[in-house]
Amino acid sequence: MAKAWQGVISSRAGSAKPLDWRKRMSDNIAYALLVYTGLQIVVTMGALHGKGGSMLPYFAFVILVAAIIPACRRFEKRWNRLSDAQAADPQFGRYYRRDQAWLWALALGLPFVVAGLFLGVAKALA
Repeated sequence: MAKAWQGVISSRAGSAKPLDWRKRMSDNIAYALLVYTGLQIVVTMGALHGKGGSMLPYFAFVILVAAIIPACRRFEKRWNRLSDAQAADPQFGRYYRRDQAWLWALALGLPFVVAGLFLGVAKALA
């Protein structure tokens, strides 16, 4: 029994995933887009349930979609330009963390910022 467990442990230790900053950033972009979309729907639906039948929430929804796609493509292009050797270089960790922080700040903050701006405009016009 001990030999069986030893074989499982040693086979798992040998199957460590190699470092690839390109894949990590791509995964972060995918997850950030999922979170962003969920937040966007919740925030926009909250604005849609407000008073009146304004087109402003729909316009905000379009602006939010148009804002995140170029930003994500920019992050993706920057990291996909790396060679295989660079993608496995641990010295890119600092830059990866910086871009990861910016990506998540955009994904988590942009829906609230844009919705707040449009709600402010709607109140100013009312």
